[in-house]
Amino acid sequence: MKFKDYYESLGIERGASEDEIKKAYRRLARQYHPDISKEEGAEARFKEISEAYQTLSDPEKRQAYDDLGRHRPGEEFRPPAEWDTRFWQGQPHQEVDLSDLFEQMGFRSSQRRGQPGGVDFPIRGHDVEAVAQLSLDEVCHGTQVTLERPGGNVRIRVPKGVVDGERLRIPGRGGPGSGGGPDGDVYLHIELLPHPLFRPVGHDLYLELPLTPWEAVLGGQIEIPTLDGRVQVTVKPGSQAGQKLRLAGKGLPRRGEGAGDLYGVLQIVVPKEISEREQELYRELATASSFQPRSQFTGGASHG
Repeated sequence: MKFKDYYESLGIERGASEDEIKKAYRRLARQYHPDISKEEGAEARFKEISEAYQTLSDPEKRQAYDDLGRHRPGEEFRPPAEWDTRFWQGQPHQEVDLSDLFEQMGFRSSQRRGQPGGVDFPIRGHDVEAVAQLSLDEVCHGTQVTLERPGGNVRIRVPKGVVDGERLRIPGRGGPGSGGGPDGDVYLHIELLPHPLFRPVGHDLYLELPLTPWEAVLGGQIEIPTLDGRVQVTVKPGSQAGQKLRLAGKGLPRRGEGAGDLYGVLQIVVPKEISEREQELYRELATASSFQPRSQFTGGASHG
């Protein structure tokens, strides 16, 4: 059979005390427990340290193991001759694993609790990272999302007022703990789904607000949408593209009180098709108007 160095597995000296053995195991078990560790090969490493601990934490098992002598890890060896009469009852060892050898001795762990490796101390459950894609309506009113987790699904309440990119912590709703340990937490990443009209920035909303040329020049009352319905707003005469109309409190709700603002970003648009009468009026306007939008180009630097 191949030798396993249980002391090396736990990273301790052969003369380590019972307390040192337990501390080493607990430290490594927390690092490599399959419900916690994301390292590659964590489960195999956890089984290795659990096997070592089950042998070295039992005084009789440890003495029997020490009686095997020192060998290199993986080295082929045969137990001393007295093992045949003490434990093995004359059975051949060639295909037997070292851990099986101790099982044949009758040293089955009394500490197993249906958990990998016979964990005998509380281990906190692993945290769950999840993404919740929400509509603006769900953000405004709050909602619930269902997450899959070990041991069954769980419903998480998302309060109103969350914002895009926010990370919510929901205590005790993650992976189940082991050995009486507490359940882990859920970390919920909020992603807002695209809206056909509104662009959220934090708790504020932005809306592209198209105006006709005459609305921009003359001003007046126009109707625009909000999350609460349509409202009337005033456009000032001489409004320019890119200017913003602010509607206080018409953005996304905050978790405490109040809400963000809604900004209408002015866009001046012209018709793609016009009638002959409209063309005539535009020609009259071009003749009558003294407006020069490119006056800053006049008298520019000469080219040699």
